[in-house]
Amino acid sequence: MLETKETDLEIIESEREDYYSDDDLFNINSWGADLSFRELITMYEEDELIKPEMQRNYVWDKAEASRFIETLLMGLPVPSIFLAKVGEDKLIVDGYQRIMTVFDFVRGTFQKDESIFKLSNSSKINNRWRGKAFNQLTSEEKKRIRSTTIHAIIFEQKHPDNSDTSLYQVFERINTGGRTLMPQEIRNCVYHNKVNQLLIELNRLPKWRTLYGNLQVEPRMKDIELILRFFTLKSEKVKTEDTTQISLKKALNLYMGKEEHNLPEYVEESNRVFCKTIDIIFDKLGENAFHNLNSKGEEFVPRFHPTIFDAIAIATANAIEKGVIDQFNSEKILEQRLLLLKDEDFKRYISERTTRIEHINGRIDLASKYLYGVSYV
Repeated sequence: MLETKETDLEIIESEREDYYSDDDLFNINSWGADLSFRELITMYEEDELIKPEMQRNYVWDKAEASRFIETLLMGLPVPSIFLAKVGEDKLIVDGYQRIMTVFDFVRGTFQKDESIFKLSNSSKINNRWRGKAFNQLTSEEKKRIRSTTIHAIIFEQKHPDNSDTSLYQVFERINTGGRTLMPQEIRNCVYHNKVNQLLIELNRLPKWRTLYGNLQVEPRMKDIELILRFFTLKSEKVKTEDTTQISLKKALNLYMGKEEHNLPEYVEESNRVFCKTIDIIFDKLGENAFHNLNSKGEEFVPRFHPTIFDAIAIATANAIEKGVIDQFNSEKILEQRLLLLKDEDFKRYISERTTRIEHINGRIDLASKYLYGVSYV
């Protein structure tokens, strides 16, 4: 049985810092508004505050949430929140944990574990509220929580008029909470489309979860980002890119936002390709399919390796597309995989300048040749 702790992922140093900026200058209008938690709760319930396809994960623990509720009960000021106006909707850029903490406390259920939401029975909480649920507070205390106002900074982007990467940058730069959103969490907020729905569904596939190394989905969506990585790096745009190197973060954003990728027939085909690819890899290579060898080349390191994943997964999809997947020698594939991992060029392509087009296509091509005897490029 696999453990449900956070998956051990190989860190790709060349991808750790991936900042980019579009050439366009922003033209953004912003204004302030003091909103009560009563108003915010109503807006949330009536879908005026956008709820992503999969709710942005609530990450505060009970102690953090209790301290925030106590802050409101004590009448102390709380930090401002940021909202983005997109059409008639508003996206929560910064402040989701605060809004949802009050929402949960008032409704009586702590969403992280679906337990009754009572304030922590801890010396850190004032004795008069310690261990109490909302319905155990006095009428005055309940009113105090609902009527407390929080300053909201609302902004609306006028230029550029597309949101494929610019709104992502707004989220990334403005989101300053104690637990800043991860890149895929931001995409989950920005892109309310069929690609996002597909990624969430594919992430629940049992064989993918086993290959990833964790039966539970990652709360910070790193597993979903890897599936997006598969689709993005196998796309014709990246395969035939005429630049030397891509910004992986920007490429992932552009893939999710492209209208063509959200057409029903495209989504259906993407679903078929990923499912078949994962089935074959799981059946032929086993649970450690995306692990690397140790420095001595003698045994596998129990750590998911992103660039080995994209190389082997896209190579497998390539073999499916070329119709050779049923012709390869399945008895030799494990031996061929070892030879691949020991190939000096492959080792360089998966560890150095991994977002260079030459290295992306190079590692996929080598995986294609070693495992299935066909070229990729």
